[in-house]
Amino acid sequence: MSELLDAKQQQRDMLKDIIRQLHAGQEPEHLKEKFADLLRSVTPTQISKMEEELIAEGIPETEIKRLCDVHVAVLKDSLDAQDKLSELAGHPIHTFKMENEAIGKVVTSIREMLKQVQLEGLDGYAKPLRSQVDLLGAVEKHYLRKENQLFPMLEKHDVTGPTKVMWDFHDDVRRILKTVRKALEDKDQETVMSEMEELLKTVEDMFYKEENILFPTALKVLTEREWAQVRFGEEEIGYALVTPGTDWQPKEMLKQTDFGTTGAGSNISLSMGELTAEQINLILTHLPVDVTYVDENDKVRYYSQGKERIFPRSPGIIGREVQNCHPSDSVHVVNKIVTAFKEGRKDSADFWLEMNDRFIHIRYFVIRDKEGNYRGVVEVSQDVTEIRKLEGESRILSWKE
Repeated sequence: MSELLDAKQQQRDMLKDIIRQLHAGQEPEHLKEKFADLLRSVTPTQISKMEEELIAEGIPETEIKRLCDVHVAVLKDSLDAQDKLSELAGHPIHTFKMENEAIGKVVTSIREMLKQVQLEGLDGYAKPLRSQVDLLGAVEKHYLRKENQLFPMLEKHDVTGPTKVMWDFHDDVRRILKTVRKALEDKDQETVMSEMEELLKTVEDMFYKEENILFPTALKVLTEREWAQVRFGEEEIGYALVTPGTDWQPKEMLKQTDFGTTGAGSNISLSMGELTAEQINLILTHLPVDVTYVDENDKVRYYSQGKERIFPRSPGIIGREVQNCHPSDSVHVVNKIVTAFKEGRKDSADFWLEMNDRFIHIRYFVIRDKEGNYRGVVEVSQDVTEIRKLEGESRILSWKE
């Protein structure tokens, strides 16, 4: 067994050497020829592990991301030779692949429109193009399910390299989508043409990375119960242009209590009064705010399930490190806030932003026990668009049905 493990580590070390040479500017074709025997036998899991080790050894995620396409080009022959996976309709991977196919058709449609724009100008195509871009925007749900459902399960198996790099690509798509929508609104043909091609290429490249690296790795390491947990939270986020099938049913069907939600039960004594767990849950889910609690070990322990969420959440984040719930370009800020809370330098942090014509207020509050010990952070997010418009007074006696 130890000899087998040593051999696998040697393969990963050789892979890392290939990637380092790529980053140093070596030509991909030269490396493919030099390491042909090794590259023919590379598996998706080895690629995932190799990326994690490179990040742990100090190569920034941004650098892994920058040359990700080159990595895939070098390893493409091996990846294409992997056994094709067949999954039952309704399995999360099957649904992800269905979405890729549906989104791919939108990409093709947009490319055809861009050919006409090139010939005839944007004016006659701005509206139908915007309609197709809105359809393409459904990829957000695809990405959110990866980030909130699939990635947390992979992290439990120490698969983190590909997830971090992919999240950065997700954010690239989000950023370019925003730019393209603005350019279409402004009838800015030059920006539409240049940014749209980058957008479509990034979306298409993600199909390959998912289906040849991420999904095979996930199918190898996740248990059936973990797949059931991924499936359980999917509908809370939604799907991208498809409806999942129903052929796949996990042997163990999950329920809400599998994610830490308790039933009605007996009364729980509070600092003032007492409530049942059911009453506490009802109160929190009826407040006009999103509430998320992160404990003293930086683990997400709770989020409220209100009727209209501001930011998507799903059961997969329960027990996840809060740092892994944020894209890499904002993790350093999260760490600064948490550190300031733990060291007693700050008790709160406020942020606000405009999102889909709504004004969102986000507040972080430190939680300490009676002895002053740090016990975590509560995040409260609220849509305050209508509150900002208030003027004068509206007293209780003036209330009307």
